[in-house]
Amino acid sequence: MFGHPIACALRVVLMYVPFRVFQRFYIPTSRQLKRIESTTRSPIYSHFGESIAGASSIRGYRVEQRFMYESKEKVDKNMVFYFAGIASNRWLGFRLEVLGNLIVLAAAIFAVVKDGNTGGLVGLSISYALQVTGALNFLVRNTSDVETNVVSVERVREYTEEPTEAEWVLHFKRPSSDWPDQGNVRFNNYSTRYRDGLDLVLRGISCDIRGGERVGIVGRTGAGKSSLTVALFRLIEAAGGNIVIDGQRISDLGLHDLRSKLTILPQDPVLFSGTLRMNLDPFDQYTDNQVWVALEHSHLKAFVTGLPDGLEHECGEGGQNLSVGQRQLVCLARTLLRKTKVLILDEATAAVDMETDDLIQNTIREEFRGCTILTIAHRLNTIMDYDKILVLDQGLIKEFDSPENLLADTTTVFYGMARAANLV
Repeated sequence: MFGHPIACALRVVLMYVPFRVFQRFYIPTSRQLKRIESTTRSPIYSHFGESIAGASSIRGYRVEQRFMYESKEKVDKNMVFYFAGIASNRWLGFRLEVLGNLIVLAAAIFAVVKDGNTGGLVGLSISYALQVTGALNFLVRNTSDVETNVVSVERVREYTEEPTEAEWVLHFKRPSSDWPDQGNVRFNNYSTRYRDGLDLVLRGISCDIRGGERVGIVGRTGAGKSSLTVALFRLIEAAGGNIVIDGQRISDLGLHDLRSKLTILPQDPVLFSGTLRMNLDPFDQYTDNQVWVALEHSHLKAFVTGLPDGLEHECGEGGQNLSVGQRQLVCLARTLLRKTKVLILDEATAAVDMETDDLIQNTIREEFRGCTILTIAHRLNTIMDYDKILVLDQGLIKEFDSPENLLADTTTVFYGMARAANLV
C-alpha cells in the first residue's frame, strides 16, 4: 500500500504543492498588513505620551473630550488593520484545515477501496496521513509567521543603515586648547538642508563676522535663523561651502572638539533630573566658588542661598520644581561657567517676562564683553545696540549692516520690522 520510499516522498511533495499555493497568496498580504498595523500603532503611543505630558494644559483648556476622541480614533484605525490581519490568518487556517481533511479523507477512501488491506494497515495509513498533514500545516504556519514578523527586523535594519554623525574626535585634526581665541566666524557660500532630497534651508550664505562683534539675526518664520545656528554645531552638515572659525574649517574637526568650544543659550531651558550643582556643572570641572560666582552674575545667588539644600537642591525631572524664568537663569549660569569666545543665543528670552529678559541681556552684555555673540532676536529692542544686524529671508542674506545704517534707509527690511514693532 505504501510502495517504494521514493514514491512516498513524491506523494508528500505533491501534497505540499497546494499548501505552498495558499502560502504564496497569504504571505504578501499578511506582511503588508503587519507593516501597516505597526505604523498605525506608533501614533497611539505618541499621542498618549503627549497627552500625559500636557495633561495640565488639556484640563486647563477643558479639551479632554477632544483628546479622548482623537485617541479612540487612532485606536480604531489601528484595530481595522489588526482585525484584517486576524481575518487573513483565519483565511489561511481554514484552507489548510480543508486540505488536511481532504488528504485524510483520500487516505481513508483508498484504504477501504483497495482489496487485501488489513485493519492495522488501514489504521497506519490514516495515522500517517494525519501526521503528514499536521507537519505540512505546521511548516506552512511557521514559515508564514516568520516572514510576517520579520517586518520588525526590517525596521531595525532600516535604522542600522541610517547615516550616522561624523566622528566624535579626529585625533590628527584636533584644535589647540585655546581655540577659538579671537572668535572670527566666516560663512563661505554656505548651503545646507535637513535631509537629502529636501530643499535647501540656507542658500549660499556668505558673511564675515569679526571677533568680539555682536550680531543680531532676524527674519520671518522659516527664514533660516535657527538653521544658521545649528549649522555652527554641525547638527546638520553642509551641502555646499564651509564655515571657518578662527582660520579652522569646522568640517575638519571632530564633533566633540567643535561643540565643546562653542556655547549656546537655547530658547527652551534644558535641565536634567538631579541636583542644581550637577545641572550647572555636569562634568564636575569647576569649583564651588566658581559656581557661586556664576550664580551671582546670573542673579540666582539669593534664590539658591534660600534653598534648604543649597547647591544640592533636587531640580526634578526637567526642572519641574523651578519656574521657567529660573530655569533660564540656571542655563545662563551654566553658560557663564563654560564661557567661550563664541556664544549663540537662540531666542533665549522668548519664554520669560520682561524683567527676566532685562536681567539676562544685562548679564550677557557685561560678562561676554569681547566675545562673538550671535543672537536670534525675538524682541528687536534687545539687539538695537548690536554691532551688526543679519536679515535672512528664505535662506538668503537680504541685509547685513549696522542697525544705524539699516534704520537710516526706510526701504530696508529691518526698518520695516522695527517700524512694525513701534521702535521707529
